[in-house]
Amino acid sequence: MKYVGAHVSIAGGVENAPLNAAAIGARGFAMFTKNQRQWQSPPLKEESIAAFRENCRLHHFSPQSILPHDGYLINLGQPDDGKLEQSRRAFVDEMQRCRQLGLLYLNFHPGSYLHEIPLEDCLKRIAESVRIAVAEVDGVKAVIENTAGQGTNVGFAFEQLARLIELIDRPGRVGVCLDTCHAFAAGYDLSTEDGYEKVMAEFDRLIGFELLCGMHLNDAKGKLGSHLDRHDSLGHGVLGKRAFELIMQDPRIDEIPLVLETINPDLWPEEIKFLIAAENLKK
Repeated sequence: MKYVGAHVSIAGGVENAPLNAAAIGARGFAMFTKNQRQWQSPPLKEESIAAFRENCRLHHFSPQSILPHDGYLINLGQPDDGKLEQSRRAFVDEMQRCRQLGLLYLNFHPGSYLHEIPLEDCLKRIAESVRIAVAEVDGVKAVIENTAGQGTNVGFAFEQLARLIELIDRPGRVGVCLDTCHAFAAGYDLSTEDGYEKVMAEFDRLIGFELLCGMHLNDAKGKLGSHLDRHDSLGHGVLGKRAFELIMQDPRIDEIPLVLETINPDLWPEEIKFLIAAENLKK
């Protein structure tokens, strides 16, 4: 089974995320554990933690089906030492929140060199940041998301992700989340069966499906190789629906969260039904 869902709201408390996911027919979901646009948020309350766990149990969401995402302000490759320390503290806090909620993953964008340091130095800063976090917080895996390569963001090439994993050097504590819009924008053509097979073979060769902990399923507004990070609803963008049918029929991608971050939440129930129907075609 594939844990299809969407990135749902935590408005009113993290305990509402599984309720919001269940309401759209999801099998899994993504969420923030705090306000994603602030450096600091109040600690999670014990009653919220207990309610989150209970709501997950009631709606059959296992920890393996949930892919929490860190906040947007964090840059683990930040060139400025003071700002880097701020990002590292925030990332550790997010890891601790995941552990409190009984979650296994923390999905994050690797970082940006901001035209101030060489790319390799940025990768080394990100790797050291992750090593610090996983040393401080047990039981939560740092899941690197590929980027579109917009601006100075790193992690858009599979080679960069592989280099990060090599530098982190913490087997069992790191994984990858593959975003379809970002991959397409970075030049990986998932739109045809032949293209899909070539991209996934390259991913397996450089990274390995054993490290794939989740995917973000998003169509793309930008053309192939545009480095434009603009998501679209499934079948409404230039990537097209075929890519998502291929993903849903790929047995190498079972038992992980497949999360919609498409631009119209009103379409999420329909998109989830489409994806589940596509999965069932292989049976």
